[in-house]
Amino acid sequence: MITYSFLQHYWWFIISLLGGILVFLLFVQGANTMIFSLGKTSEERRLVINSTGRKWEFTFTTLVTFGGAFFASFPLFYSTSFGGAYWLWMIILFSFVIQAVSYEFQNKIGNFLGPRTFQICLVINGIVGPLLLGGAVATFFDGSNFTVDKMNIANSFQPVISRWANASCGLDALLDIYNVIFGIAVLFLARVLGLLYMTNNIDDDSLRQRMRRSLIWNSAAFLVFFLIFFVHVLVKDGYAYYSDGVIVMEPMKYLHNLFANPFVLILLLAGVVSLLAGIIMTIVKSGFIKGIWLSGFGTVMAVTAIFLMAGWNNTAYYPSNVDLQSSLTIANSCSSEFTLRTMAVVSLLVPFVLAYIYYAWRSIDSKKLDRQELKGGDIY
Repeated sequence: MITYSFLQHYWWFIISLLGGILVFLLFVQGANTMIFSLGKTSEERRLVINSTGRKWEFTFTTLVTFGGAFFASFPLFYSTSFGGAYWLWMIILFSFVIQAVSYEFQNKIGNFLGPRTFQICLVINGIVGPLLLGGAVATFFDGSNFTVDKMNIANSFQPVISRWANASCGLDALLDIYNVIFGIAVLFLARVLGLLYMTNNIDDDSLRQRMRRSLIWNSAAFLVFFLIFFVHVLVKDGYAYYSDGVIVMEPMKYLHNLFANPFVLILLLAGVVSLLAGIIMTIVKSGFIKGIWLSGFGTVMAVTAIFLMAGWNNTAYYPSNVDLQSSLTIANSCSSEFTLRTMAVVSLLVPFVLAYIYYAWRSIDSKKLDRQELKGGDIY
């Protein structure tokens, strides 16, 4: 018997999985931050840009799918965060828009701004996108400044359920040092994945040597910032709720969540091991170029586990720092049982979509990118 509670947990898992896939696909943004540091010549910069230019649509589509899935399954979160913290989300979305424009127009005839201007825009997207997305996800653990009053739905003049408690419209998330730390961790993770992807995708010895050297310090920076945030999460008080919906503070709630859900703990550990294995093997083995697959799957597993920590086991996944009882849980913010049940049937098509993505990916990357291919007609 599929219960309403099962559907709520199922859809939080889908959201978590999409979040993990999105973070993996941020390798496009991470690689773009290194256009000028890796590309010493215009030809090398075109190699970097054309490498990521083959995959940017996957990242953008997954971001939209992630937001759409949240809207359909947990609409109260969508209206609260996307509606209240709209400046934060608008900056993120705008950075992805300038990314799309930059890819398409940097080498177009009549581009009076010059290719370098659009390349700088790609760097901006590469920094802003992961940094702010990481900061937004960190609020799942550190909370945001909003209130929720479902009785307002009966107000004919202002039927607004959720309100932001200040005029920052979400930018106040960047005032929390731990949100910024996690944002920086996601940025460096994106750079690590970008280096691993280009090592696999670009057939150029000089660039590969440069990437392996850069991978060492980017990986170290990621580990430092991630561990600071993760230890903070494990030792901090978390937001638990009882069967009656009352939300309370619980010491070391997220550490308890790991041990209460062996599946999540195993998923997290397996993800971390796989992520580190891909990095280490790429650094120590000069001929190894498949680290992106080990680290990519590891990233998806680890990030999925982190999302599950935030929402499963009677935990408020979007805490309110203004009014504790306004905090959102998978129980009080989800769609109706009919909606979740109907979408669960539709979600059975996801494996077919993933299979198509795999097929398209393999087709695009069937031949490694090299300088000769650029001479024969570069993509961007």
